[in-house]
Amino acid sequence: MTAQTVPGTEATALPAVHRSRRATVLGLTGTAAVLLAMAALPYLVDSGVTGQLVKLCYLVALASMWNLLTGYAGMMSMGQQAFIGLGAYLLFVVNDHGVNVYAGTLVVSALVALLAWPLSYLAFRLRGGYFAVGTWVIAEVVRLIVVRFDSLGAASGRSLSDVTADPVLRRAFTYWLALAVMAAAVLGTYAMLRSRLGLGLQAIRDDDTAAGSLGVDVTRGKRTVYIAAAAGCAAAGAVICVNSLGVASPTQIFGVQYSALMVFMVIIGGIGTVEGPVIGALAYFLLDKYFAQSGVWYLVVVGAVAIAVSLYLPRGLWGTFAQRTGWAVFPVRHTVGR
Repeated sequence: MTAQTVPGTEATALPAVHRSRRATVLGLTGTAAVLLAMAALPYLVDSGVTGQLVKLCYLVALASMWNLLTGYAGMMSMGQQAFIGLGAYLLFVVNDHGVNVYAGTLVVSALVALLAWPLSYLAFRLRGGYFAVGTWVIAEVVRLIVVRFDSLGAASGRSLSDVTADPVLRRAFTYWLALAVMAAAVLGTYAMLRSRLGLGLQAIRDDDTAAGSLGVDVTRGKRTVYIAAAAGCAAAGAVICVNSLGVASPTQIFGVQYSALMVFMVIIGGIGTVEGPVIGALAYFLLDKYFAQSGVWYLVVVGAVAIAVSLYLPRGLWGTFAQRTGWAVFPVRHTVGR
């Protein structure tokens, strides 16, 4: 006897969710090749070239962290300089306790992540524009606390005491550190967005109330991103400190200009994309390299670029390109089909 299906009991096949595995493999392979080529630069080019690329690396890291906060979690922070400054000053602390500055960068990132956890409870009491202002206030409070410690140079800043004496080796090690921080920021962001948390973040960004009603743990997702971005900014701050052999001024390392730079780079490159901050950081790096000595014209050029992109390419350089071509180096989209 042949089994028959009772009408009304047929199983309904759910649509399958696919990811572009081929595009992912190609993107990661290309990224690995670029990183390996960049890692070999100290053996191939003058140390002055790698010295300039250190700035590009930490700019990419900073832009990626701000994009993770705002572009994917919907948190408009104007106080990430708090964690940049903490990263630099905590490097003095761990260095004074015998930890090498290069290994100390990892320690500093972990310490700042721990500090960001209680700070998140304070910041998350605010929403929207109040959150942006509140994070800036937190950064100022952190700066005022740090400058009260004479061992950290008080209001005058201080220099590192344990850095490789050979200038060639120091520049090479600093470059490799900056490259590692950049790679961790970009690939870490991509890995997070490819996870279950990444799906929740995009729902939170669009409408956190609706996301919560669908079962997304909004507060946990935002706190995870907030802590991760703090750790990334701290690592970038440590790189800035190592590259400058210290901190010349606490006002500068805790300056709001870093948040302004992050906003500029992400808007120029394309907010809400993994590649956008990289393109935006590269664009700013080139503008700074070729126009920084032009006085007031430097600000004119930077402002003109920002206005032009905002008006004619509201999705940013990479965002517009990706929209028109559908191409991505780091695909995070999901395709629904049978």
